[in-house]
Amino acid sequence: MTITKIIGILATIYLSVLFIVFLTQRKLLYYPDTNSYLEEKNLKHKIEKIFIRTEDGLNLRAWFHKKNNVEKTLLFFHGNAGNLENRIYKLNHLGDLNINYLILAYRGFNGNSGNPTEKNIYLDAKSALTWLNSKGIADKNIILYGESLGTAVAIEVAKDKNFSGIILESPFTSMIEMGKVYYPYLPVRLLLKDKFDSQSKIKNINSPILVMHGRKDKIVPFYMGKKIYDLANKPKYSYFIDFDEHMMSFDLNLIKAIETFIKGLK
Repeated sequence: MTITKIIGILATIYLSVLFIVFLTQRKLLYYPDTNSYLEEKNLKHKIEKIFIRTEDGLNLRAWFHKKNNVEKTLLFFHGNAGNLENRIYKLNHLGDLNINYLILAYRGFNGNSGNPTEKNIYLDAKSALTWLNSKGIADKNIILYGESLGTAVAIEVAKDKNFSGIILESPFTSMIEMGKVYYPYLPVRLLLKDKFDSQSKIKNINSPILVMHGRKDKIVPFYMGKKIYDLANKPKYSYFIDFDEHMMSFDLNLIKAIETFIKGLK
């Protein structure tokens, strides 16, 4: 076999791989069926189960925890895998703070109809904000909380608006940069549909920001969270630790950092 034929075969294989990745990329990005050992009964406080209506007519499952006489409400945007139950270990801690919270499942997650895409997830997130506003909760009393992929959602929702605060847990710079980390042999910039370009939007946020990231994060490299922090406008605060892998421990020190940040908000 000649070198020309070998090169031709390899090129055909490579192009086939590119084609398959292009067609299946959202299955590589979103994992709605990932589950954990946690169940709703593990929640330590009461929630109201609600459905949030999106602009394009979907009804999304959400949980709302409301305390009496509490001004601040935290709007939680989850990551790219799992359901609401996966976040119970975090919600139990957040429920102990002097805040209300709303967490919704994106379309395609938690049995919701529809397909997750960047555009659609932004629409879902903004529908949750609209729901809070309709309950008389103003933006100035809302804290946006983004977890991993949800950090890009929080940044999109927050840009050019004034919220009480923004909390970013393990943020990444952009999905293009993440793709280069995981698939260095692919032309990610050309293939990628959902870019989630947080680093180009972060300068458009004027609300106080808390960035949290573990230096040993094996999913989202720490340098990305550090870059988001460096690019952010003041006032900004950081909680960077050496040992946490993708903030999975959610320990008391982290909760204390969140509580301190919230107490300092106007």
